[in-house]
Amino acid sequence: MGKPMTAVAQNEVQLPMPYANQFFLARQPILNRSQRLVAYELLYRNAEVHEARVTDGTHATASVIAHASELGMEQVVGDQLAFVNVDTTGLMSDFIHFLPNDKVILEVLESVEPTPEVLNRLRELKQAGYKFALDDVAGESATVEALRPLMDVIKVDLKQIERGSLPALARSLRNPNQKLLAEKVETVEEFRECMDLGFEYFQGYYFARPVILSGKKIAPSQLSIMKLLDLLNRDADQREVERSVKHDPLISLNLLRLVNTPAVGARFRINSVGHALIVLGRRQLQRWLQILLYVKGAEFDSPLLQMATTRGKTMELVMGHVRPAEKVAADIGFTVGIMSLMDALFSVRMGEILDCVNVLDEVRDALLHREGDYGDVLRLIELIERAQEGQELTGILHKLELAPSALYALQREAFEWVNEYAHHVA
Repeated sequence: MGKPMTAVAQNEVQLPMPYANQFFLARQPILNRSQRLVAYELLYRNAEVHEARVTDGTHATASVIAHASELGMEQVVGDQLAFVNVDTTGLMSDFIHFLPNDKVILEVLESVEPTPEVLNRLRELKQAGYKFALDDVAGESATVEALRPLMDVIKVDLKQIERGSLPALARSLRNPNQKLLAEKVETVEEFRECMDLGFEYFQGYYFARPVILSGKKIAPSQLSIMKLLDLLNRDADQREVERSVKHDPLISLNLLRLVNTPAVGARFRINSVGHALIVLGRRQLQRWLQILLYVKGAEFDSPLLQMATTRGKTMELVMGHVRPAEKVAADIGFTVGIMSLMDALFSVRMGEILDCVNVLDEVRDALLHREGDYGDVLRLIELIERAQEGQELTGILHKLELAPSALYALQREAFEWVNEYAHHVA
């Protein structure tokens, strides 16, 4: 953790409460070449601005550090690393030592000038065990040349460079002691090009964009799960549910594995499907089935699975907050969040997926048109994922009567739930 904070440093971290309460947290996934989740970039944005603007870097960095140290970095990013933006003021301040050096990569913003003081500070922090990423590289420059030797990761911003210049830039930046990270990767074609050029890490939402394949059919195992979800939605007889589970060995094995984990809390081993269904309960069974749709080989480090479960849990908590008298609203919210990425998962249009499973009109409107309260919350989460400030986000918060401080608390709770689930099923 480094040296303790001084009194001055503590004052820097403790933001005034009205200011701190305006922030929401965006947690953007970073993937490796195997398409597995390895890190998150943590970005704090202002939820009370009326037009998009970049939040002051020092305040944002201080907010990340203050909240992360209060909560514990593991609760925010789980087993993954955290990339945290730092400007010159943040870099030079003592509060940087509140971040655990084995858990974070300090992302040096493009605004940082490589003065002798800054370079000495970087060397000092490297000796203390910190690692660095150089943000928003779009070409060679004196600043990049001065900072590069102290960096562990070089982040190349695909949106700031001309299409044909990426191969030459990648060749000039390649170094066996550093990793190249492509950021703002939005299409599969961009991802493939960066793979071919030797990039190690990827940041962007290409993995969550549906690539619709003509004639693509949903796999039989996934259809079995959707049939089970249909039975639960229709409140079918327990024996019918049990028969349906037993017809699919994969579902049966995964169910027995799940109920025998500490997350479920069974006091003795459960060996029968019928007993497992009773212990789990219908509400948790429905959630588990929705999550299971995304699981391939029982691996929880799939970015699409992490994103879907985080959306589901966040929507559940937000709907429970804005409609506290309607318990079913929270369950519907979880369903909408989980289902919102199924077109990307199946490579099938959302309309075709909804034709395979019986859903409420409110769910259909939210998933197809982002309409109604569920649609508003889903759109809110999509804006947060991309760290977008502005009138649309502020308008949704006001419409839902959801304070930014309440949103942030619900986000933290959702992250904890997803991380705990991942820990027990990994």
